[in-house]
Formats: sequence, structure tokens, C-alpha cells
Amino acid sequence: MSIRFLTAGESHGRGLVCIVEGVPANLEISAEHINRELERRQRGYGRGGRMKIEKDTVQIISGVRFGKTLGSPIALLIENKDWENWKEKMAVEGERPDFAVPFTRPRPGHADLAGGIKYNQRDLRNILERASARETACRVAVGAICKRFLEELGVFVGSYVVSIGPLEPPIEERDLIKRHYLAEQSEVRFPDPTKDELFRELIDKAKEMGESLGGVFEVFAVGVPPGLGSHVHWDRKLDGIIAQAMMSIQAIKGVEIGLGFMASKKFGSEVHDEIGYKEGEGYFRYSNNLGGLEGGITNGMPVVVRCAMKPIPTLTKPLRSVDLETKEEVRAGKERTDVVAVPAASVVGESALAYVLANAFLEKLGGDFMEEIKERYKIYLEHVKSF
Repeated sequence: MSIRFLTAGESHGRGLVCIVEGVPANLEISAEHINRELERRQRGYGRGGRMKIEKDTVQIISGVRFGKTLGSPIALLIENKDWENWKEKMAVEGERPDFAVPFTRPRPGHADLAGGIKYNQRDLRNILERASARETACRVAVGAICKRFLEELGVFVGSYVVSIGPLEPPIEERDLIKRHYLAEQSEVRFPDPTKDELFRELIDKAKEMGESLGGVFEVFAVGVPPGLGSHVHWDRKLDGIIAQAMMSIQAIKGVEIGLGFMASKKFGSEVHDEIGYKEGEGYFRYSNNLGGLEGGITNGMPVVVRCAMKPIPTLTKPLRSVDLETKEEVRAGKERTDVVAVPAASVVGESALAYVLANAFLEKLGGDFMEEIKERYKIYLEHVKSF
């Protein structure tokens, strides 16, 4: 048993649609809960004008009745408020109006040119509309459902920003959950709101220069038991599945688990997490350098994932490009854009991790309704403690 989902919709189309299959019955869920997560995705200093237009809210079309899932597919709709300004340019039927000028100047770093070549589309709007990170609104909606499922099993998923551009202040707070809640108070989701002014200055400077910024964020899950994932096949290793989910988020170019690349520079004794045992509680680790995963399997420590996001490809001072029609050198096209979207990406990262972990739990426990799954989980935790 597993959860799977499909999304559809363009950035400036009528809206985004998602169908989610495999969510167990009797899970309490509401549009309000999903909307809270959608609102978190839209925050962040350095976001562009689109966030002033779109105030994302979800409509649950099917799969939920009286506040509980039915076990049947859940259909979600997020309307694009900007559709009114684009409905003629993005019309499903009819001829292209003259004012719908083709986008023919691909942006370096975006899917524009590669996608145009792949799908034989000389108006690159037919590529960029779907390649846009606007699609992540659907993933956050799915993630909200998965997070509710994990909450019922005692798992907390959170995130925070580590750096934006070259700015990486030290993080003093060690507790992951406290870091998350401190980040919620920050304009850039950094777990020390007193550093916000430093980040604002950097982002404002980049905006003045016509630049964009990337950064690094961490996503974590606390309360994950040992035994999720498997070592027996390459495609069942949970760390590999997590890495793929994170890399599928627009603009993510690097993923680490635990110490990641830093582990390659240390002695083995400085990396591997020593094991202890407490009567009545079971095994524990003295550290969490490996980010909660060994051999593709969770080891009972928090799962910690770090993601690197490249700067956004749309620049207000565009880079060199080539016009598809004339083949002449031009400056790349421009779209409405953010200066930095690392804070938003961290929220999308939470959804990606929640989705992977929810599936890992269902693979381990099976079950079609929440009461059944929770009873099986209780038995499994007893096994873990007594092993």
C-alpha cells in the first residue's frame, strides 16, 4: 500500500489540480489545515509580485466527508487568482491572439530551451508555465495530508533556512523542533529572528543589482522509529528515495543527509553514531551524524536532510541568450520573479519528506484505516523496545 499523487496545471492557467490516492480512511483532515501549509509556502522576504496576487486556498473536491478521509482518492483544486489576467493568453481553445507574443528568448538555468527542444515547442511559454515552481503549491497540499498522517503516529516534520547566498550565521539552538518554531518567527525562516536584518540587507542589495540568490535549508523529522526503508534493493533504500524527492523540487541542485559531504573529511570515529541501550526504552545513539539513516534504513534518530537551492533563473538584468526565431544574440526573457525563494523551498521540502515517510510507514505497517495502522504501529514499537 502506498500514497501516490498526480498534479496538473500551469502557472498562469485556471488553477492547479491534484489527485491523491492511497490515503488511509478515517484520517482527520480539513481545508483549513491544508491552507495553513499553503500560506507558509507563500511567506518569505524577497518574494515577488505573484505572492501579492495569489492567496492560495484549497478546495477538497472528493475523498473527505465530515472531516475524515474515506480511503478513496482525494481531489484537490487550488485556483489561480491571476487567471483573469491570463485567460485569453492561456486559452484552452481557439486561435492565439496577437497580443499573446511567443516567448522565444530562453533563460539560462531554466527549463525553457531544453524543454522546447524536447517537446518541439517554439513558444517557450508552453514549457515555462509547467516548469514553474508554482506547481509546488500542489505538493504542499499533498504534504499537508501526509503530515497529518505522520502526526497521528507521533512524527513531527519541520524545516529552517541555514543560509542565503554567502550569509550563513551560526545557529545556536540545538533542538530541531525549537529551531523550526524560531524559524516560523523569522522573515526568512532562519532559526534566529534577530539575524533577519542581515538577510534583508543582502536580499535588498541583490534586488538592486538585478540579481537573484540561492541558499541552503534543512528539513527534519523527529519521532521516526528504526526500521523504515530497506537495504535489500537499491530502489528501496530510504535515503535514496528522500534524495530523489528533494531533487525533484524546482531549483534544488544538492542534497545531503546528516553530515553529508563533511563526513568525507573526517575519521570514521568522528562520523559513525555510537550505540547505547536503556532498559525499557531500547537502543539509542550518542550522536546523529548520519542523519537518522544507515544502510537505507531509519535507525530511530531524527531524519535530517540538507538541500542546496540554486539562484532563481529569471533575472531583472538578464544574461545572454539566443532568440529562437532569429538565432541572434539577445538578452534572456523576463518573467515576474522572486529575488530569493529559499524560505518557501524549505516548506516544500517538508512536504517532500512527509510524503516519503508516510509511504515508508505504510510499506512497513500496511492497513486501510487509521485505527488499524495505529494498532499495528503500537505492536511494532513494542518489538523495537524489546529487541
